[in-house]
Amino acid sequence: MPMLNAFFPLLTTVLSPGGDRGRLTIVMYHRVLERSDPLAPYTPDAEVFDCHMATLANGFNVLPLSEAIERLVKRSLPPRAACITFDDGYRDNFTVASPVMQRYGLPATIFVSTGFLDGGRMWNDSVIEAVRRASGTSISAESLGLGIHPIATHTERGQAIHKLLDQLKYLPFSERLARVDQLCALIGAQLPTDLMLSTPEVIAARQANIEIGAHTVNHPILTQIDDRQARSEMAESKAHLEGILKEKILLFAYPNGRPDRDYAMRHAQMAKEVGFKMAVSTASGAASPTSDLFQLPRYAPWDKLRSRLQLRLLQNIWRSAPNPAYS
Repeated sequence: MPMLNAFFPLLTTVLSPGGDRGRLTIVMYHRVLERSDPLAPYTPDAEVFDCHMATLANGFNVLPLSEAIERLVKRSLPPRAACITFDDGYRDNFTVASPVMQRYGLPATIFVSTGFLDGGRMWNDSVIEAVRRASGTSISAESLGLGIHPIATHTERGQAIHKLLDQLKYLPFSERLARVDQLCALIGAQLPTDLMLSTPEVIAARQANIEIGAHTVNHPILTQIDDRQARSEMAESKAHLEGILKEKILLFAYPNGRPDRDYAMRHAQMAKEVGFKMAVSTASGAASPTSDLFQLPRYAPWDKLRSRLQLRLLQNIWRSAPNPAYS
C-alpha cells in the first residue's frame, strides 16, 4: 500500500501527538536470525528485521528506553515516540540485529537473563534444538509423559516443538527443567552453546549505546515460584549486570510478562524494592503518562509485509492499555 506508506508518519503523529497526550510504543523482539528458519516461522530474519527498522525509522521517533520513560513521566515525549527492546539476551541481538539498527540510527534495550550468559541455553531452545537434530521420523517421549510426535517433515517438526513447549511451559520450574533434560537425553543430540550473549558481548553492546536491562537469572515464571525466589531472581540478575557493566541497572522485564498469569502486583512491588525504576510486561498497547511504570505495555511485531506491520502498529497505538487490577 504505497498510500499508507506515504501517510504513515502523519497517522502516527495524529495518534501519538506527544506532550500531555503522548503515547509510547515499545516494540519487543526475542531473536533476529541471519536467515529464515522453517522451525521458527514467526521469528524475523535479517531481511524482515530490516523492513521493521525501516518502518520504525520512517514512522516514529525512536528513543532510548530510559530517556523515553523519563519524558513520559514529565509529559514531554515527542510525537510518534517509540522504543525497541529485546528479551532474554540472545547473541544475534548483537551480531545480527545491532548492525541493522545502527544503519538506521536506532537505539535499543536488551533485557538479559544472566544465568544463560557465556554458553547457557534457555529451556525452550533446548527443546527446539533437540527436535531440530532428532533422527528418525518420530520422537517417542511417552515415558516422560510427553507423547509421541512425528518429525518426518519440517512441518511435523515445527508442530512437535509447539506441542512440547505447550506441555512443558507451565510445569513447576524445577520439574520443567528436569523434564527438558530428560527429553534432550532421550533424543541424544549435541546441542549448541552459542545462542546467548557472552559477557564480553554484553560489554560491547553497552559500549555501542545499547541499553542493558535485567530479565531475572533463570527466566522463571514469577507466579510459579515463591516470593523469596522471585525477589532473588530479580536482585541477583541486577547485581550481576551491574558487576559486569559498572553502572546501575534500572530497567527490568518480567519473564513471559503476561499480567496476572506470569507476574502479579506483588512482583511489581518487588521490582521497585530491589531498585529498578521501571518494568515492562507483554500486555499489548501503548503507554501513556498515566501508565504504571512497572507495568508498561509492549507490542511484538511479526508481520513480514510492511503494510500489515504499519496497520498493526497504528492499531496498537489506538488500543488503550489500562493497568490491570490485582488483588
